[in-house]
Amino acid sequence: MKVSDYVLQRLREWEVDHVFAYAGDGINGLLAAWGRADDHPKFVQSRHEEMSAFQAVGYAKFSGRAGVCAATSGPGAIHLLNGLYDAKLDHVPVVALVGQTNRSAMGGSYQQEIDLRNLYKDVASDFCETATVPEQFPNLIDRAFRTAYARRTVTAVIIPADVQELDYSPPTHAFKMVPSSMGLSQYAPVPADADIERAAEVLNAGEKVAVLIGQGARGARAEVEELADVLGAGVAKALLGKDVLPDDLPYVTGAIGLLGTRPSYELMRDCDTLLMIGSSFPYTQFMPELDQARGVQIDIDPHMIGMRYPFEVNLVGDAAETLRRLLPRLKRKKKRSWREKIEKDVARWWEVMQRRAAVDADPINPEYVVHALDGRLPDDAIVTADSGSAANWYARHLRMRGRMRGSLSGTLATMGPGVPYAIGAKFAHPERPAIALVGDGAMQMNGMMEMVTAAKYWRNWSDPRLIVAVLNNRDLNQVTWEMRAMSGAPQFEESQTIPDLPYAEIAQRIGLEGVRVEKPEQVEAAWDRALTADRPFVIDFRTDPAVPPVPPHAELDQIEAAASAVLKGDSDRASMVKQGFKAKMQEMLPGTRHRGDRPGAGAGDSTGE
Repeated sequence: MKVSDYVLQRLREWEVDHVFAYAGDGINGLLAAWGRADDHPKFVQSRHEEMSAFQAVGYAKFSGRAGVCAATSGPGAIHLLNGLYDAKLDHVPVVALVGQTNRSAMGGSYQQEIDLRNLYKDVASDFCETATVPEQFPNLIDRAFRTAYARRTVTAVIIPADVQELDYSPPTHAFKMVPSSMGLSQYAPVPADADIERAAEVLNAGEKVAVLIGQGARGARAEVEELADVLGAGVAKALLGKDVLPDDLPYVTGAIGLLGTRPSYELMRDCDTLLMIGSSFPYTQFMPELDQARGVQIDIDPHMIGMRYPFEVNLVGDAAETLRRLLPRLKRKKKRSWREKIEKDVARWWEVMQRRAAVDADPINPEYVVHALDGRLPDDAIVTADSGSAANWYARHLRMRGRMRGSLSGTLATMGPGVPYAIGAKFAHPERPAIALVGDGAMQMNGMMEMVTAAKYWRNWSDPRLIVAVLNNRDLNQVTWEMRAMSGAPQFEESQTIPDLPYAEIAQRIGLEGVRVEKPEQVEAAWDRALTADRPFVIDFRTDPAVPPVPPHAELDQIEAAASAVLKGDSDRASMVKQGFKAKMQEMLPGTRHRGDRPGAGAGDSTGE
């Protein structure tokens, strides 16, 4: 048995069923071992190592198991980095197996030799080791997996090419040998009773309780629902926690932050108590004023506790177990006016979203594209979104329900993971449909080529549906709007305009299905056709770049001031505020049309709302 054979055997013992990788001579030994192992675990070939890493991240996010990726030395190892950073920043367990030049060439400025320990010391800071002798296995593999799971992070094992070819010999019962054993038991840390009592006192004292949940609350759905009922609370969701609680619960206010909803904004603005569970949501400006609310945080990671807000009680523990201990100490709120207001705000918000989706655009309103998908989503769908304006519509228009799952690049917010995430999801759950919402910029960056990966493997999936919806507006739209809103700059054509590609036709040429949609009346039929397709499907939606992806949150209070002046009969004040707001919008959005100028825009105009 060669070292490379043993590596694959140990992966199988860790129940690894897929490795997302790309070939290169720095891992030739591993490739030969794959041949001897009858491709078990399965080698999944992407078109680029960065995509392998993204696929591993998508697999890990949707399976709950560690994703594994592999790449050759030099350029292959470098290419993995962006996807690995995506995993690290979103706290996803991923193990990278990376080739290196022969030991005899190391330090000799040899071809494709780079200092991988230094290159990886940040992204794999919890565990990054280089194998030099066979006896270091199995310890290196075992610690890589245990660390990735325990700390929800990236780990890396660097294996020189000649080490892969050595005969395997296990560590012995001898000095400076490190034996190892398999497995990692389930565990759920909980806070001390005294700390839970303090948290209960804070929550019981509050009259207007707001809850903010993230992906760390995923295993605590039932407990969060019970807590929200007892406290009469509203629940907002960080984007990575979008699928933690279903959106058909009337007190779930949806996403929070720049991509968030009006009810979430108001929940934080008006609350007197904040409970944050399993989230490191970083944008303090969307949370209550720092002296406004008493706060409690629950997080399993002591390194992430006590940040973002001046919490009065910081509970380090597993979300579900901590809530189970907290719930018996909570008193049911008798006054339900706070909850009733939240539910009314949520119902009104979805009416506004319906009207926003109905606003005319040229040629198609991107909000309508995603809103039309909302009611058609299968209850077991897995939805991914790319970074950019697509993330806005994913955040606001899609309502999670049933067993639906969804994710995007939360903290790194990198372009390009939408399609490879969906492919990783299909390998994790081949029996479930996957849908990726991507911009044309991300599709051109790497999504189109990963459809080649889908074309190679889709016959292995029991449910062949992988749908990629391209919001094709020939503009790097999110950056264009950020330039306008933050810098007061018009669109810079040279950096922002991108070519119009026939995405659906390209999909058809590689054996998949696709359709180009250029009129609003074609949108729903296109979704229906894709959702009943017998193979992966690309929908090329020609959308309007003039539909702003982000509402001007900075102007919300100004809008309210205008409304307040109108209600108080102060017409002069109302007129002054209105003119000031109009001037500000013209400054922010130079050279663009007002949506209210379009036919039928009035009813759904968000400013009017």
